[in-house]
Amino acid sequence: MPGIPGPIIQSGFVVEDLEAAVAHWASIGVGPFFAMRHVEFETCLYRGKPTDADLTVAIAYSGDHQIELVQQHNDAPSIYSDWLATRRPGLQHMGTLVDDLDAVLDANGWRGKRVQHGRTAAGQRFAYLDTVFHDGGMIELIEADAAMLGAFAGMKAAAAKWDGSRALRG
Repeated sequence: MPGIPGPIIQSGFVVEDLEAAVAHWASIGVGPFFAMRHVEFETCLYRGKPTDADLTVAIAYSGDHQIELVQQHNDAPSIYSDWLATRRPGLQHMGTLVDDLDAVLDANGWRGKRVQHGRTAAGQRFAYLDTVFHDGGMIELIEADAAMLGAFAGMKAAAAKWDGSRALRG
């Protein structure tokens, strides 16, 4: 049986109020969060159909682990709007980095398990897999590239020297 192709590097939380979620995490020492507001997608498919979900994503590090907060601003069909319609805000997915998204999907027979997938306008490819058994059980495969890894390294370095000020940036 195929396994997750790498270590879990990210816990992704769907939130209704990004600023309140950042304040919560900052109160327990996680930050700073770097926001990508109104993420633009080259393509984004939800259950095989295009979606125009309007998202803000904020990322911070706690040690080597990434905390991702996702707030959807509209009611477009997506894994995030579905999550909030059927559950309360909270842990929705775990993320792992892959070198070649297509190769991992094909090698593991996971292409048919994609619930939402696409590419951001910045070129970042992703696929969320239908692996939910309990809350937080969806898996996100994140295709690693040099630009993204550099951004993550910068966020991690900022967390290591964070003094508690300016918990939300961007």
